[in-house]
Amino acid sequence: MRTAIILFLFHVGMVSAQETLQLTKGQQSPNATLEDVSWISGHWQGEAFGGIAEEIWSPPLGGSMMFVFKLVKDNKVSFYEIGHIQQVNHTLILQLKHFQGNLKGWEEKDATVDFKLVKLEKNKVFFEGFTMELVNENEMNIYVLIEDGNSAEEVLFAYKRVP
Repeated sequence: MRTAIILFLFHVGMVSAQETLQLTKGQQSPNATLEDVSWISGHWQGEAFGGIAEEIWSPPLGGSMMFVFKLVKDNKVSFYEIGHIQQVNHTLILQLKHFQGNLKGWEEKDATVDFKLVKLEKNKVFFEGFTMELVNENEMNIYVLIEDGNSAEEVLFAYKRVP
């Protein structure tokens, strides 16, 4: 299933530490605002899966922070993502959709890949299977739990801010 390929930016490297979290059964997402994660805003780039990943995040506006992403490999777009972090009911949710290089969608028309908020720290936000960490003003790490059938691996993507 293509949504199991949850590719979302950055330089690839397998990580040994557990950096992604999941909500436990019955656990609610904590209260949070977009201002808590506004440090994600900006233009980010890194190497990923044999190519260049590029992502642009808007500052908070209208209850969301939108983003666009593309992976370029062999001088061609492999795929795009479009999505947002949205403020809903006093918490946050990250939602995205994948598109082939020709803009044909992977998910069904009304389907999104959703990541509920698990935990929030000063420079780190944990969504289910997806963690974003501000290393410094010009570097951000993303840890993604990529599931394929019965196996799952946590992958590190390292991004640098584009001036």
